[in-house]
Amino acid sequence: MIDKQMEDALNVQFNKELASALIYAAMAADFSVKGFNGFARWMTLQAKEETSHAMKFYEFILDRGGRPVFSAMEKPQESWNSPQEAFEAALAHEQFISKSIDELAGLARKLDDKAAEVFLHWFISEQVEEESTVESILDTFSLIGSNAQGIYMLNKELGSRE
Repeated sequence: MIDKQMEDALNVQFNKELASALIYAAMAADFSVKGFNGFARWMTLQAKEETSHAMKFYEFILDRGGRPVFSAMEKPQESWNSPQEAFEAALAHEQFISKSIDELAGLARKLDDKAAEVFLHWFISEQVEEESTVESILDTFSLIGSNAQGIYMLNKELGSRE
């Protein structure tokens, strides 16, 4: 049986992951409306990935005898001034999620919940990858600046994400 404090904290993270999916879906919609279909595809796949992360929390909570609890979601931002600004927001969000996962791992350690600690190790590694990927995209934006051809090429490249 899961400790109530751990269950509550995992439910908070479960909802943060669902909110992440909404944020990335909103970014995808904004890109689609603006004709950036490659960026839209990348963000759509990111939204799906975040949903799968949420479901990992959902299943873990159930497996430990807890109850997943859904919370109201804040409406995500609808539009960004540029593709680079959206990816900067994505990086800031991933850093927020990384901090949250780290705090969860600390709580698991404090409560001596080895199962939760092991479960969270995957997310810690995943967050390193998430931040690195978005930082790499932002590095490319820094190189190309406002060059339309460079933005076109990056849009095309990110659209090939599988």
